[in-house]
Amino acid sequence: MTVAGVLLFPGAGSSAAHPSLVEIERALAPLPVARCDFPYRREGRRFPDRADVLVRCVVEEALALARRSGCGTGSIVVGGRSMGGRMCSMAVAEGLEVAGLVCVAYPLHPPKQPDRLRTGHLPSVAVPSLFVSGTRDEFGSPDELRAATALPAARPELHLIDGARHDLRGRDAEVASVITEWVGRLRAR
Repeated sequence: MTVAGVLLFPGAGSSAAHPSLVEIERALAPLPVARCDFPYRREGRRFPDRADVLVRCVVEEALALARRSGCGTGSIVVGGRSMGGRMCSMAVAEGLEVAGLVCVAYPLHPPKQPDRLRTGHLPSVAVPSLFVSGTRDEFGSPDELRAATALPAARPELHLIDGARHDLRGRDAEVASVITEWVGRLRAR
């Protein structure tokens, strides 16, 4: 499979300059990586836009990266941290054609609110996917993640980081290594 580039988005409270995204970009070199902010961040606002605005941004940025790379979006891997990965998964579920999806610290539900799941769209994700999460993530336990990712047609690969919380603090190099290895296997298909 041809992978021409990777598109990454940050979580709700951070920017595209987040150290974990920078580390992923460094690890994937020389593969082109675009780290992108959502519109609310570019405009200096603190709170995210509605999901439809964020998903549209993912689609627009995927099209832009594909255009710069001289390919279609089907040769691009999309993903991100927390909300960024969630918005990418929603774009893919809504029909964005991509080579793969990477979700780092996917927010299955708000902390201490396991009944408010954010997974209804996941069964529609039919591309190779990787979910990287901490075993102590307050936005979803390993068992909740396993249950949520058992639904999609293309069974995602899971990588759990022992003892890590949602922020995956201090584990950027490990996260980047897991993603780099997964993208390498995707390219070898």
